[in-house]
Amino acid sequence: MKQLITTIAKALVDQPDQVSVNEIAADNNALYELRVAREDIGKVIGRDGRTAQAMRTVLSAASAKIGRRSHLDILD
Repeated sequence: MKQLITTIAKALVDQPDQVSVNEIAADNNALYELRVAREDIGKVIGRDGRTAQAMRTVLSAASAKIGRRSHLDILD
């Protein structure tokens, strides 16, 4: 899942070397914290949060397929 988020985020931003994803795992849940360069935060969030919501939807679908729950936080 971490690689999935990293790949999507790197494709969206101008500075892909500054993309980092931190995974905080619990029993059957996982929290992913995405950090990008300050200039790229708008590209990851998107207009009205549509890009961020799409990333969360893909993550949720991929997690459900393996029987887990995941949440994505975009940190600034």
